Amino acid sequence: MYSLMDDIPIRLATKADAKYALLITAEMKASALARGTGIANRTPESIIKKMESGHAVIAVSNEGQWAGFSYIEAWQGGKFVSNSGMIVSPAFRGRGVASAIKHKIFWLSRTLYPQAHIFSITTGAAIMKMNTALGFVPVPFSEITNDCGFWEKCRHCVNFGILERMEYKHCLCTAMLYHL
Repeated sequence: MYSLMDDIPIRLATKADAKYALLITAEMKASALARGTGIANRTPESIIKKMESGHAVIAVSNEGQWAGFSYIEAWQGGKFVSNSGMIVSPAFRGRGVASAIKHKIFWLSRTLYPQAHIFSITTGAAIMKMNTALGFVPVPFSEITNDCGFWEKCRHCVNFGILERMEYKHCLCTAMLYHL
């Protein structure tokens, strides 16, 4: 269950990939700071849980170097699924790793939750472009999950104050939805 992109297999993450969790979370934070954008903080433990549950995709080079990662999370009893946590190691950027991961995480979403509405929120133009290529469209926040647990994860984002002031209807992120 993986696709080969040059020398970087893109596959489902497993418990054995837990050794990469600290690298992944550190790069998520560093990347958000470098871009000056908000990002929900994720702990290595939360990343490991996604790996162990079969809800994550990872790219690891044939030499064992972590290259990229993303995960999914179901909301409202599986009615909605978020594609989240996309990150690529700086050493592997510009090689199509993000696009390959995006396609694999979309496949995982459709496989595990075939009836769900898939969504993504982002401030990144590259993610918006990948989402658009897969058939996602920009939507108001009111069209994605209203699950309080989802919005609670935004609490650690630097932009949470904006989201809260706007009553969870607007933020600097763009919500994108894949309709069935």
